[in-house]
Amino acid sequence: MAEIILKNVTKEYENGFVAVKNINLEIGNNEFVILVGPSGCGKSTTLRMIAGLEDISEGDLYIDGERVNNVSPQDRDIAMVFQNYALYPHMTVYQNIAYSLKIKKVPKKEIDQRVHEVARSLGLEDLLDRRPGQLSGGQKQRVAMGRAIIRKPKAFLMDEPLSNLDAKLRGQMRVEIASIYQRLNTTFVYVTHDQTEAMTLGTKIVVMKDGEIQQTDDPSNLFNYPVNKFVAGFIGTPAMNFFDAEVVEESGQLYLKTKDGKILLNEAKAEKIREAGKVGAKVQCGIRPEHVKRAAEGDRVFSGTVSVFELLGSNAIVYVQTADRMIIMNTDDTERVAHGERLCLSVQPEKVHVFDPDTERTITN
Repeated sequence: MAEIILKNVTKEYENGFVAVKNINLEIGNNEFVILVGPSGCGKSTTLRMIAGLEDISEGDLYIDGERVNNVSPQDRDIAMVFQNYALYPHMTVYQNIAYSLKIKKVPKKEIDQRVHEVARSLGLEDLLDRRPGQLSGGQKQRVAMGRAIIRKPKAFLMDEPLSNLDAKLRGQMRVEIASIYQRLNTTFVYVTHDQTEAMTLGTKIVVMKDGEIQQTDDPSNLFNYPVNKFVAGFIGTPAMNFFDAEVVEESGQLYLKTKDGKILLNEAKAEKIREAGKVGAKVQCGIRPEHVKRAAEGDRVFSGTVSVFELLGSNAIVYVQTADRMIIMNTDDTERVAHGERLCLSVQPEKVHVFDPDTERTITN
């Protein structure tokens, strides 16, 4: 197990581009930490600095209390699994998994025992004599993981390991990786742009944008209490709906007034809006598709026409085009609605997020 700490870490390239900007992050022993964000946000660069594959321009990196800025990758006692598997094509599965032990001159009997233990845990025992060219994508990824696991490192670093797999295999491999994490009882740092992977695998998620950490939290808090509009929109599938509203006060109660209707704010949210001085101001709001419901005409918050209806089995995704934006509803009411049909929609008031339009920071969490 390893504790990994980044203190004020920055990565600036020779051309002046700053890929990572003064980040601070603590990764505890036995945590499964996910670095997630859009392409170019700095997540892979951060992982590569932890691995020693990228130099740190400023700041300090500690592994188990030791500053390792100038320690070579092979001396950091970490194992990395890459997106492209990086297997030796001329070697068998057995030889690929055993390679790191062989170059360390581990006795052959111990190598054989450990290779078979790892192969058995990953379902590779029947494939040990095959070469990578004879394997499927999922099998190659398991071999790459086996090669990392056999070293018994302090930490595993994974750089988008499932991005080359189809949707079904990604789902299967997510389960396998979660199972491996539980068995090994060690530290995982995992990079992905896929927020579904992040939410299902991570014990702690680090959301990044433009080289900076936006929020570090557990999956539940990220989903329910995003700190800003970017995190709110990035986490969740389908993505959060955003809309403009005006905060109005009537008979001592606060409402969010949209073009089609009003949302009554509960006491807790109203108090935070008052504290922020936003009564009478225009704000940006967010509501997740699963918190949007069909409504009667008099209870509507939005109204519009159905643009797309997607039946997904036990639920349906409905895209409703209002006067100025698309509102998405995720519903367990799977009765088909027709293209062009007019719908009135309401929202669950307690689930509405309100953001400052200038800073995009949340007001109501």
